[in-house]
Amino acid sequence: MELTGIELDAARLEEKLGIQRRHIAHLRGLDETTADFAERAAREAIADAGVDPEEVGLFVVGTDTPEYISPATAVLIQGRIQGRQSSAASFDVGTSCAGFVTSLDAAARMLAGSRTMRYAVVVGVYNMPRYVRPGDAFGYSIFADGAGAVLLERVEDGTGYEDGEFVTDGTQWDFVGVYAGGTRKPVTKELLDSGEYGLENLKRLPGDRNVNLWPPLVRTLIGRNGMTERDIDHIIFTQINRSVIAEVMGILGLPMEKTTTIMDRHGYTGSGCVPMALSHAVKEERVKPGDRLVLVASGAGLSVGANLLTL
Repeated sequence: MELTGIELDAARLEEKLGIQRRHIAHLRGLDETTADFAERAAREAIADAGVDPEEVGLFVVGTDTPEYISPATAVLIQGRIQGRQSSAASFDVGTSCAGFVTSLDAAARMLAGSRTMRYAVVVGVYNMPRYVRPGDAFGYSIFADGAGAVLLERVEDGTGYEDGEFVTDGTQWDFVGVYAGGTRKPVTKELLDSGEYGLENLKRLPGDRNVNLWPPLVRTLIGRNGMTERDIDHIIFTQINRSVIAEVMGILGLPMEKTTTIMDRHGYTGSGCVPMALSHAVKEERVKPGDRLVLVASGAGLSVGANLLTL
């Protein structure tokens, strides 16, 4: 990659992971970060739905690359879009790359149980390249900037969000993450000089982890809702490895035509990749109203989640 000054095995990235290109704002000298990406995605979702931004009663942002540790990125998005104090609720969800699917579940349940909220905006956004240290071939070979958003409306016609299923294992917290900057590991000059900051890959992730996690998660979710794999019209996974997605589709007995992959166009965009892939699926007419969709995402920590919804 010319902009990073790092030699990468581009052939392997394309063949195994499916990654061909990626967008990294700071390498292009663009003054854009997490809140900018999230705001743009949220505005497009609101505009596409034809909704007055003033009517949005909930802003949720799923990310592990927030604009600041505090305040929440969702609060910034509410302020930028509504431009004033309002009765909307705003909060972030920090389940790593499972941030969007977790946020979607939380927002849908809050909306369903509210007497006053009609619309919610849910954003998945990723700016991990800002945390990649200079010379980190692992980080720059995979991670990219991106965001996607959906607008939810509380309706009574039986369509929409149906259910979610989750897996958590906090004993796996020390595999990969951004560990500096919190209370345990404040950023100091000594820390910066030692290079122990930003994205850190402390342990090698098992290569078959998602292959083992995703099929039972999907089957539990759809089985609880009276479905089998044949009832799934489309399914979207975390976009980090196309070969893993192909293997999981085989295990589920589903053709690749029933999934959408975008890592070839966008690289790996963490919490942003599932809503981004959903956007492509809708715009490319790979999904249509009435379809039953499953969204699946894995994040460091370990956090894994899946959503079942009807368009």
